[in-house]
This record gives sequence, structure tokens and C-alpha cells, in this order.
Amino acid sequence: MKPSELERIYDTYAAGLFRYLWGFTHQEADARDLLQEVFIKLARNGLGAKIREERAYLYRLTHNLAVDWMRRAQARRDVVGRMLRESGGASGSLPPEDQGLVDDALAKAMEALPDDQRSVVHLKLVEGLTFEEISRAQGIPLNTAASRYRYALDKLRSCLRPLYKELS
Repeated sequence: MKPSELERIYDTYAAGLFRYLWGFTHQEADARDLLQEVFIKLARNGLGAKIREERAYLYRLTHNLAVDWMRRAQARRDVVGRMLRESGGASGSLPPEDQGLVDDALAKAMEALPDDQRSVVHLKLVEGLTFEEISRAQGIPLNTAASRYRYALDKLRSCLRPLYKELS
């Protein structure tokens, strides 16, 4: 896609797409990130010759990205809930402002994990795979998958315990 075409689309639709995304995320930063994703996709792929209604296409693309974002956010909340239950913490839902703190802390704690442990935690908690499925997917012994998971959870608990105590 030519830069001038991308600029025209941005000038015409960005404000409306941003408002639409804000309705999903309720967070300015998240809405801006998703809007940026929309325009990155457009810059890479263009609109395509078969697109009849530009506006409808852009809102559909934006909607799909927002739904994916919501699924990822739900997966993060599920991980937090599982970790709270496993560590004996509160299992009720948190107020949005506290949930944001937990989400950020979890993301930072996950980033701090070694890659092999992080991938096992993701496959187990987010994707819902069994240790046997993880073992096959990663080509590692079953016991290795289980121990990586256990070590990762121990590290995550120690990183997140102060926040859980603060929020309790």
C-alpha cells in the first residue's frame, strides 16, 4: 500500500476506529495499540482488490483484532485466577483497576521466566494443553514438561505474592 493511501485511510477512519476500540478495551493505551496494529496490517497487506466497501472492511479488521485482544486478556485473567486458586489466594474477581495491576505484574513476571518455562506455562494455562500434549508439542520428556511448569509457577508465585498480599 502506498504511503499516501495509508495516510488517507488514517485521516478518514482513525478517529472512528479508535472510538470503536475504546469501547472494547476501556483503556486509551490498549485502544491506541490496537489501532496501531490495524494500520500495521494495512501497511503490510493493503486493502486488496476485492474490497468493495472500505469502511466495512476496516471495521471488520478492527473488530477481529479487538476480539483477539479480548481473548488474550481473558486468557491472562484465567491464568491469574488459576494461580490464585493454586496458591490459596482469593479467587473472586478483582476491581478493574486492581486487575490492571495484576495483569501488568503477571506480564512482567512471565517475561522474566526462561523461554522454556514460559512456553510450558503458556501452553498449560492459556492453551489448556496437558503435560502429555506439551511433551509431544515440544519434543521433551513428560517429566521435563511438568518440572518446567512447577519451577515456573514457583517463580511466578514469588514474584506476584507481594501484590496478592497487598490486594487481599
